[in-house]
Parts: sequence; structure tokens; C-alpha cells
Amino acid sequence: MNQDRRRLAVTALIKLATSDDYQDRADAGRALANFAEATEARESLLRLVLDVNDTLVTLATAEALLRRQDTAGFTIVAEALVEADIQHSTYIHDAVTAVFMVFAFERDRAVEACDALSLDTSAQVRQGAAQLREMLAEIRPVLYPQEPA
Repeated sequence: MNQDRRRLAVTALIKLATSDDYQDRADAGRALANFAEATEARESLLRLVLDVNDTLVTLATAEALLRRQDTAGFTIVAEALVEADIQHSTYIHDAVTAVFMVFAFERDRAVEACDALSLDTSAQVRQGAAQLREMLAEIRPVLYPQEPA
């Protein structure tokens, strides 16, 4: 893995995330989510999830972060939930539903990740993880593991 190239990509995406065009910001959010573990990407990702000008950016970025199905993505979404107004919370909820509606095992792993985040040192992450866990608990996935015969 070439860390210098990854840093350059993150830098370019952070710049794209400041565009006046909502499609550029949505694209930046989707792509930057791939680098959610990078410290320098965190602030831009939070800003994109809470985009003040277009909820498509919120939805696209939140979905991309949740599709990672890892601590880095869940942490950023949890932090955003604490700061989110009702409109942004609704779009984040829509993203949670879109990502975890199909497979029960994916939803269950996300709940376990939220349980782990409830022990985080940051009060904001703990509070957001509790909100995210509540959203996940409401979901009734379409596919559950098949019982052994």
C-alpha cells in the first residue's frame, strides 16, 4: 500500500468535499468514506454527513460510511447523529435502513459494533452509538440465517 498516494487521494477528496456543487460533495463523501480510518478525513466526513446545503450529500456519505461495516465508519456516523438536526437524523436513519435492511447477520454485527462503541472514551461517540443502535434495533431485515435441517 502506497501511503503517499493514499494521502494525496484523501487531500484531493477533501478539496472536492468543499465544492459548491452538491454532486461533487456527494461523490467526495462516497469516495472519502473509503478512507474513514484516516485522521485527516474525519472532519470532512463529519461535515459531509451534516451537509447544510443538500441532504443527498448526507444520505450518500452516511450510506458509504455504513457500508464499510466497521468501527471507523460507525464512529463517524455516531458522532454526526449527536449533532444532527431532525432533517439530517431522518436521512441518516434512511441510510441505516438502506444498508441493513437485507441481511440480519449484517444488522446484528452492526448492533454489536454499537455495543462496543458504547464503551468509547468520547461521550459524543457513546451517545451517538446508542442512537445508531436504536435505529438498527427497529430494522426487520428481509433475510435471516437459515435454520439447520
